[in-house]
Amino acid sequence: MNDNINESTIQNWVSHHIFYEEALVYMEKRAEGKIHSFKTPWDKINSAGILGFEYNSIIIIAARPGGGKTLMKDQIIREGFKINSGQGIRALEFQFEMVGRNSKIREFSSVSKQSYKYLCSAEKEGVRVDQNLIDKCRQYAASASKYPIDIVDKPGPVEYLRATIIAYMEYHFAKNSKYPKTVVTLDHSVLVKKAKNQSTLDMLNALGEMCTELKKIYPILFIILSQLNREIESPSRCENGKHGNYPNSNDIFGGDALNQHADMLIILDRPALRYITVYGPERFIIENDTQLIAHVVKSRTGDTRMSFFGASFENMRIVDAETPEKEKSKKRNGK
Repeated sequence: MNDNINESTIQNWVSHHIFYEEALVYMEKRAEGKIHSFKTPWDKINSAGILGFEYNSIIIIAARPGGGKTLMKDQIIREGFKINSGQGIRALEFQFEMVGRNSKIREFSSVSKQSYKYLCSAEKEGVRVDQNLIDKCRQYAASASKYPIDIVDKPGPVEYLRATIIAYMEYHFAKNSKYPKTVVTLDHSVLVKKAKNQSTLDMLNALGEMCTELKKIYPILFIILSQLNREIESPSRCENGKHGNYPNSNDIFGGDALNQHADMLIILDRPALRYITVYGPERFIIENDTQLIAHVVKSRTGDTRMSFFGASFENMRIVDAETPEKEKSKKRNGK
């Protein structure tokens, strides 16, 4: 007998019939309305998944700086509790990039439909935010504080995130005798600290492996924000009407390090920021920098697609938008 084989090694497998049973129970409970996905504020995103994001999955949202990834994540969490009421959801947010105070002022901006600058009395010299509006924000904060959202703002390596998530889930299991459905967000993958002698790519691989491990143990939905490489801003990628206008999975910083673990990969693009006025080979007309395109380039259980939105960064919201018209030319019309 090989000395490297021990008792624990030879007990690592189970019969596949167990997973048939798990699948059938899952299907039945969904049919009975006892299991639901986590719905986002946008039907276009929900229909690209399984009427939303399934728990026990990893969602990657990627964009260049200013592309709307934090905006999308914040709105998913901010509105998610109302949209998914009755599911007993919690949220654990790893916020390493933004000061917590700033995040909440962005939230006030969204619900008050006033700009961040106005709320900070910085829109115009001598113009101060109205006290009545501050009072309304205070009332909103009192109401929103009832939602079970917890923040981790101290950065650490992957093992620190892993230990924190396990402790969080076990703490709530001890209190309630069950694990809560939990949305775990990470506001920027590369802000996770590297362990000693660990490269950034090694860290991203470890992060993906950790998320994959924990999603199989706990009812967790991971939402991880990632950066795009600068290559998408190269002149050849910014020529009007080229297929290279569209971002793809190779544009993700770290590439396969995270993408191979993702159940859904959403890449956000604001073509106007790259001075593109005719977008992609389908030649969509881009009129301004509020046009936001979500490319679902990977969806293990749903559909890939390209959907159009409007981004109001002043009011910190993303809204559905109609598909823009396509450029027409004499040649394209056969004239």
